[in-house]
Amino acid sequence: MTQRLKTVYKNEIVPKLIEKFQYKNIHQVPQVVKVVINRGLGESGQNAKSLESSLNELSRIAGQRGIITRSKKAIAGFKVRPDMPVGISVTLRGERMYAFLDRLINLALPRIRDFQGVNPKSFDGHGNYSLGVEEQLMFPEINYDKIEQIQGMDISIITSCKADDEGRALLTILGMPFRKK
Repeated sequence: MTQRLKTVYKNEIVPKLIEKFQYKNIHQVPQVVKVVINRGLGESGQNAKSLESSLNELSRIAGQRGIITRSKKAIAGFKVRPDMPVGISVTLRGERMYAFLDRLINLALPRIRDFQGVNPKSFDGHGNYSLGVEEQLMFPEINYDKIEQIQGMDISIITSCKADDEGRALLTILGMPFRKK
């Protein structure tokens, strides 16, 4: 089944971007390539139960099971040993990516308390956008009674844009609620 946001992109957003940036070819139009969700484990990486619950939470949010990222070498100051779990990562593409973006933009972000909008300056110079979320409770898939501890996550939206203004225009038309100046 085609996601709602994907059909909106093809039917409404592509013509608007072609008109705004005067693209000669349909393949020049920027699009969202992938969404990467990362979560650092910190102290909970040493606890197997906490690691598994965090992995299950992220899997429920993303709709896809994440992978556990492990340390490459030991760092004594951080009490990290080689091959120790340090984070969880999920990369979404295609239909799951559009489904997650739709839930993020229309359901999760408006549920944040005192939400003023996301920072419009969080672009990396190539049209990719990153935002940090402080708690997982804003997602409707998470049951408040079943979480062990409140953890944040980083969400990176990777686009095929060449510049930040193209990426900002793409995400604005998709419905990303940027903070007003």
